[in-house]
Amino acid sequence: MAGLPEGLGPSLFTGQTTVSRDDFQTIMRRLGPWLPDDPAAPPVALAVSGGGDSIALAWLAAFWRKRLIAFVVDHGLRPEFAHEAASALKTLSKLGIPAELLRVRGLPYGSALAQRARDARYEVLIEACRRAGAVDLLVAHQADDQVETVAMRQRRGSGTGLSGMAWVSERADIRIVRPLLGYSRETLRNTLRQAGLGWCDDPSNENERAERVRVRKQLSPTEKQALLRQAEMAANERIRQERAIIHELVETQCLMSAGWVALGETLPSVDALAALIRCIGGSDYLPSLDAVEKLHEKKIPGTLGGVRLLRGKAGEDRREQWLLIREMAAMQSLVPASKNQCWDRRFVLRYSGENMPSGLMMGAAGSGLSRKDRAGLPAVLTATLPALWKEGQRLCVPHLGVGDQKLLAEVSFDFAPPSPVTATFRWMNAYLT
Repeated sequence: MAGLPEGLGPSLFTGQTTVSRDDFQTIMRRLGPWLPDDPAAPPVALAVSGGGDSIALAWLAAFWRKRLIAFVVDHGLRPEFAHEAASALKTLSKLGIPAELLRVRGLPYGSALAQRARDARYEVLIEACRRAGAVDLLVAHQADDQVETVAMRQRRGSGTGLSGMAWVSERADIRIVRPLLGYSRETLRNTLRQAGLGWCDDPSNENERAERVRVRKQLSPTEKQALLRQAEMAANERIRQERAIIHELVETQCLMSAGWVALGETLPSVDALAALIRCIGGSDYLPSLDAVEKLHEKKIPGTLGGVRLLRGKAGEDRREQWLLIREMAAMQSLVPASKNQCWDRRFVLRYSGENMPSGLMMGAAGSGLSRKDRAGLPAVLTATLPALWKEGQRLCVPHLGVGDQKLLAEVSFDFAPPSPVTATFRWMNAYLT
């Protein structure tokens, strides 16, 4: 569940000067469950920049478990980062954490550079996690980062974004965990000083052309404390809303299957409909609630957030009802297929064979499926299902079980969008079937 886990609260400005190993162990227990700390199990991944926050995370994690892997990302924007990366890799080696240097290619200077660099960083980190088999990625955001994020979102009027960063959030098939949100920047540096470890300071963190740096320097300790309390209250409210939505979806027995939802004769509440649109659209954020409310009030087919609301026949009895499906025009185009690769931010390709056939592409099934192959589902729906292609020919649609039978025996697509309701639907579908 995104938000603030039970028993964890912000400790910024509470007088705690360092983070102990026991503190970290307690936090990680509450942020679990975790895979076994076993050589045969996939590792837990760490995002390490070489700065004080991420080096503190690495030091604490090294005492928490042995099965770890660290990723250091070079954006190619600062020549001095080569030295910082070398220093980070050396420290990680001392801590006994295997590490890999990742590079972001082709990130030009220009507008919204910080946002583009952030997106590119997560893209290469998540791809590296998939290669390593890691399903959890620890990042070193801390309480000062949280305060600055809330302050910036407040100035922009970001609404639900005022809850700040979540302790745990989902990115397709990767869980992003922020175990240091309760500690200040200075507390983490004190922890490193006590441990006798150094770190590198990024000079761009003092560049006041960046909004975050300006906000950081303008906030007083009193304002920081108030913003942190606000973030906690908003996070708790977000958790309450998410639980209410999940309860509603369980009660109404909405049926999700292969990236679409059968809603029944009556539309769910505005909040639940927004959560479902986020899920089917593979978005990190909810759509505008005002826009969802207008769609809900009209009760006519429409599109929002890369998702279509329409009437169609689905379900075991093939009755006509409200459906939510992906909007074809918003879907990702064909991309090379590889094991554990995510397509359209929603579907993860699984392959059970030894060597995947070369030249495969994954993308939308598209049109041309016969009525028999569509199993009675609307053509507009089956066109959005994930499929495997080669040289312009559709080879198979795993969710329909049609196409190359040998390939179908070895491949499948997991529906894993970055949404809190996904796990709920997995449980519901297992229970109802």
